[in-house]
Amino acid sequence: MADHVQSLAQLEILCKQLYETTDTTTRLQAEKALVEFTNSPDCLSKCQLLLESGSSSYSQLLAATCLSKLVSRTSNPLPLEQRIDIRNYVLNYLATRPKLAAFVTQALIQLYARITKLGWFDCQKEDYVFRNVIVDVTRFLQDSVEHCIIGVTILSQLTNEINQVSFYADSTHPLTKHRKIASSFRDSSLFDIFTLSCNLLKQASGKNLNLNDESQHGLLMQLLKLAHNCLNFDFIGTSTDESSDDLCTVQIPTSWRSAFLDSSTLQLFFDLYHSIPPSLSPLVLSCLVQIASVRRSLFNNAERAKFLSHLVDGVKRILENPQSLSDPNNYHEFCRLLARLKSNYQLGELVKVENYPEVIRLIANFTVTSLQHWEFAPNSVHYLLSLWQRLAASVPYVKATEPHMLETYTPEVTKAYITSRLESVHIILRDGLEDPLDDAGLVQQQLDQLSTIGRCEYEKTCALLVQLFDQSAQSYQELLQSTNSSTMDIAVQEGRLTWLVYIIGAVIGGRVSFASTDEQDAMDGELVCRVLQLMNLTDSRLAQAGNEKLELAMLSFFEQFRKIYIGDQVQKSSKLYRRLSEVLGLNDETMVLSVFIGKIITNLKYWGQCEPITSKTLHSVRKLVKLSAVQFMLNNHTSEHFSFLGVNNQANLSDMRCRTTFYTALGRLLMVDLGEDEDQFEQFMLPLTAAFEAIAQMFSTNTFNEQEAKRTLVGLVRDLRGIAFAFNAKTSFMMLFDWIYPSYMPILQRAIELWYHVPACTTPVLKLMAELVHNRSQRLQFDVSSPNGILLFRETSKMITTYGNRILTLGEVPKDQVYALKLKGISICFSMLKAVLSGNYVNFGVFRLYGDDALDNALQTFIKLLLSIPHSDLLDYPKLSQSFYSLLEVLTQDHMNFIASLEPHVVMYILSSISEGLTALDTMVCTGCCSSLDHIVTYLFKQLSRSTKKRAAPMAQESDRFLHIMQQHPEMIQQMLSTVLNIIIFEDCRNQWSMSRPLLGLILLNEKYFADLRNSIVNSQPPEKQQAMHLCFENLMEGIERNLLTKNRDRFTQNLSVFRREVNDSMKNSTYGVNSNDMMS
Repeated sequence: MADHVQSLAQLEILCKQLYETTDTTTRLQAEKALVEFTNSPDCLSKCQLLLESGSSSYSQLLAATCLSKLVSRTSNPLPLEQRIDIRNYVLNYLATRPKLAAFVTQALIQLYARITKLGWFDCQKEDYVFRNVIVDVTRFLQDSVEHCIIGVTILSQLTNEINQVSFYADSTHPLTKHRKIASSFRDSSLFDIFTLSCNLLKQASGKNLNLNDESQHGLLMQLLKLAHNCLNFDFIGTSTDESSDDLCTVQIPTSWRSAFLDSSTLQLFFDLYHSIPPSLSPLVLSCLVQIASVRRSLFNNAERAKFLSHLVDGVKRILENPQSLSDPNNYHEFCRLLARLKSNYQLGELVKVENYPEVIRLIANFTVTSLQHWEFAPNSVHYLLSLWQRLAASVPYVKATEPHMLETYTPEVTKAYITSRLESVHIILRDGLEDPLDDAGLVQQQLDQLSTIGRCEYEKTCALLVQLFDQSAQSYQELLQSTNSSTMDIAVQEGRLTWLVYIIGAVIGGRVSFASTDEQDAMDGELVCRVLQLMNLTDSRLAQAGNEKLELAMLSFFEQFRKIYIGDQVQKSSKLYRRLSEVLGLNDETMVLSVFIGKIITNLKYWGQCEPITSKTLHSVRKLVKLSAVQFMLNNHTSEHFSFLGVNNQANLSDMRCRTTFYTALGRLLMVDLGEDEDQFEQFMLPLTAAFEAIAQMFSTNTFNEQEAKRTLVGLVRDLRGIAFAFNAKTSFMMLFDWIYPSYMPILQRAIELWYHVPACTTPVLKLMAELVHNRSQRLQFDVSSPNGILLFRETSKMITTYGNRILTLGEVPKDQVYALKLKGISICFSMLKAVLSGNYVNFGVFRLYGDDALDNALQTFIKLLLSIPHSDLLDYPKLSQSFYSLLEVLTQDHMNFIASLEPHVVMYILSSISEGLTALDTMVCTGCCSSLDHIVTYLFKQLSRSTKKRAAPMAQESDRFLHIMQQHPEMIQQMLSTVLNIIIFEDCRNQWSMSRPLLGLILLNEKYFADLRNSIVNSQPPEKQQAMHLCFENLMEGIERNLLTKNRDRFTQNLSVFRREVNDSMKNSTYGVNSNDMMS
């Protein structure tokens, strides 16, 4: 006993050190000791002792979290009786100690929820022992307020826990088990819990609670959280991303209809909103947002109209008494509620509501006031604009005879948005506030919404924009001409003009949404003229000063204008061009394009150091080849004319990214008229030739300026990758290939040797090589007498081997830097190897035939690199997983003899990576794994078939060895069989065809295991469904022969489609079937 007391005392000291000490070393040591404790065999008994006898809250917290880990573990799980005992113990512990520290109560409730979720399908004497949640909680609800809070929190936490997918992230079959439990909980308990929460809320609201009393306030908050968790439940397993909340529909089950047809449910929440303090009312509004989003099909037309009428009345009441909306959280939730009015209901339904004219007036006034107070809750404005955008977009389609009145109120919203943005400029500059224009994503989102809103009653929008633009432009011009104007006044006018240029671009871009008229095109012409005149003014000042934000606004305007008014689909007689011709002498789109390209050159000349402007400018090059300005660029792409191509003035190696974009654009422009003109190509490449020669010169001396060499090289390879990407025709690409090989390839190899540990240098070089070996559009076609394909592969092999062997010498890399320093380069090597192996321009058989080790070196380096990567990293980094699995697909297809010759531990590593990839969220990875598995299974099946034939040729050594490894580890293939079958039966299988291909081979290799698996699934069904499930499996294998010929595979794929449909129909009304997962785990 003394030992127990002593060890308890030590644990308590460690807990204190973990949670209270400020000394990092002490905390880390305590954490290490406690991790050892959680893994110790007597952890369970000591946790109970800590809960019983521990003197500090921290030790109780430790006990609760340890027990949560114990009940969650999948290997060596706790027996059912023990879990029942822990569940009962936790409930009694909470009932007898209602005043524990809040974090301890929370941890214990979390433990109860975890046990209940994981044991949802566990039976004892034909009774589902963990499902009596409401009974478990009832005794809490009949006791003191503190007990009531615990009871409600238990239900709230349980609902949340069962709705969460994240806990299962490490499990073999994540979604399947989770969905089965969630569906069963939804069908058996959730409505009862929601009804209970509503009844308790009704009782609470009728009792005149004293909300200054902390415990009564706490109880009401937990009840609201419970109601919200019920309404927020993922009813049909769509797992919607919470951030995409615009299109959210709450898929309430039909069995809940009664609660929503009864207007008292809706009324309850509106009444609560008006009777409780602002600290709680955001939760009420969150519940109302969910109720307003109930799926339309829950009601018939008359019921929906009645429900909408009650909803609109509630909204009207809030707008008439807006005092609580001064709280930012209330305001935000109310904006979300307003947005749901239009996302879930049609304008034709809204206008028929009795109080519609009054409500739309109130909403318009609320929106205008909100927009005018731009500094208050800026993130909530999105929902208001979303409402008006949807209303405006519906105007042409509304068939109701009742007036929608949007022609009155929409221009008010447009005007409020525009004027409030302009008025904000002065205040932001004066007070040094954060500028909304710095958040490009937010501005773009709002402008997209405004583009639709502004097109409603477009004449008013244009008149306002013209008036405001002329005022600001005139003031700006006067300030520039004045000798004593302050920089502040100039900055204010530039800020106002920036907003106006953005908004003009947006409303012009909104033209696609409406059937446009000649009058509207003429109005667009008025706006465009003004922006182009402003551009002439600002460009003339660039030598002295420029405004980055205004330039970005111009580029945004150009992009919108190009989208709408430049292209084959635009009528050349458009009234817009008539107006441009009258004012600026620009008669057609070619002349306007000349203005655009002039702007591009101006930007590249003056804004070379500004990455945002340079990058946006380079994405604007379209339809420009014949213009004289383009010819200038093709002949003068040097740092003298375009400062961003310079070397010495670059602050950072990674700042050169835009050079690739620039040269891709130039390459495409050059390709238009290049044909077979080698002289023109040589002329174009002169600046790059000079750069390569400069680096070669540096490398030839022992002492050279390393920084300069790095900058020159990185800039050069980025330029070359842009050209290589653009040259996707054989003629032009062969010119580039002959230019770079063999003259300059050694320089790239030397760079990898020197700077392998500097990703800023190696990444561009490796990416260039990966681009050069990529047979895009069949551009890599060498003549029959040319050895270039083999020579190119040798260079690729050399680069992969050089980089791979050196990067593995880096040693331990910190986790937060491992991708940048190591995995990114490895990923590019995998992509490079995949491109060259699947390019169809090299016969790989010749390497072994002539004793050339290039292929062997590349493949062995791949294996070394692969084994240096933990399994978890392969799936954690999307680019790495995509490059690895696509390479593996090529290797298993064309180089299976190499895979078969690998050491057993390497084969197991590859197989387990395929097994994990089968359940990946990325469909591309999952499909690649199916294909790789199919190649491996087909190879195995062929070898086994060959070995059983009487006159079989002697088996190759590697095949024999591979077969032996597979026979030693049958569980690996068996597990993949159960994984694939499980995904097809129980999950939303998005690539069924791909899954079907390896499945037949897996079944034929494991017929006995498949039979056991089938029986397990059949027996897990309710007795009345077992026969139907058995028949599904019989039909799956009907007419299937024991071979993997294409005809047989196709038959199996067809059978599988029918099988999946029949199984889903059979299981639709069944909450069983999940126990089969135990065998599949």
